[in-house]
Amino acid sequence: MIDPLQFVAAAVSIAQANPDPGINVDIGTTGGIVGGAVSAFLTTLVVGAIMVAIVPAYTERMMADVLEDPVGAFLYGILSLFALGLLILLLVVTIVGIFVAIPLGIVAYLMWAVGSVVGYLAIADRLVGRTGGWLTPLVVAAAMNGALALTGIGGLVSLCVGAAGFGIVLRDALE
Repeated sequence: MIDPLQFVAAAVSIAQANPDPGINVDIGTTGGIVGGAVSAFLTTLVVGAIMVAIVPAYTERMMADVLEDPVGAFLYGILSLFALGLLILLLVVTIVGIFVAIPLGIVAYLMWAVGSVVGYLAIADRLVGRTGGWLTPLVVAAAMNGALALTGIGGLVSLCVGAAGFGIVLRDALE
């Protein structure tokens, strides 16, 4: 039987024998954070611009609904997101269900993007209004999403705003 002290001594001598194992990974947080913020800004701006250009009445109705019942929308969205994640996981585990899980995941992601834009546009509309058209609330919504991505706690706030919008969009689609 190997004595625990001999095992530790052997492990230390092996580690000292090769001080440079040839793995050099540079982990920079600023690139990921800034990239995430730019991605969040552009996603909100592009999806919001498409929604405002193609379906402005739907966008306004969803914004009004999310402002009317934000807590109910958040709970519906967060529980639906959890259920969808669990369903997708179970489908992937069955192997055969992968063919259903991938399209379901894509649709859920697109609905999340639309819902998130609805949530941010509702907040931006309350902050700056729409007197000059949709451009100002759209840019403010995108800036809020991008700015929140830069902060640590912003991810949690973004999750809450996105869940509320997702809940409203999902509830509207299922009714």
